[in-house]
Amino acid sequence: MQDYWEFPGGKLVSGETAAVALRRELVEELGIEIGSFEHLRNIEHDYPEMHVVIDFYIVTSWAGTPSGREGQALKWIKPAELSSEILLPADVPLVELLQNL
Repeated sequence: MQDYWEFPGGKLVSGETAAVALRRELVEELGIEIGSFEHLRNIEHDYPEMHVVIDFYIVTSWAGTPSGREGQALKWIKPAELSSEILLPADVPLVELLQNL
């Protein structure tokens, strides 16, 4: 099985907005409290087993030092270098968007 890099985030909890989920997920996964953020785009993708809708945000300020709180590896990638990474198929459309910011 192939290992994919993916952007942090996860599923919405019932009754949660995407922005609230973003805050919760980044605390759970990275141990950071986000300050300012901006919605970039929604992506829809069909995997064989499910249809996903992803709200992508860019976080411009946070408190704390990001760490893999769920045992996951972390690395910072410059947008220009994202094309060489193996990403989940639903995340691929975000590469061009980030490279054009």
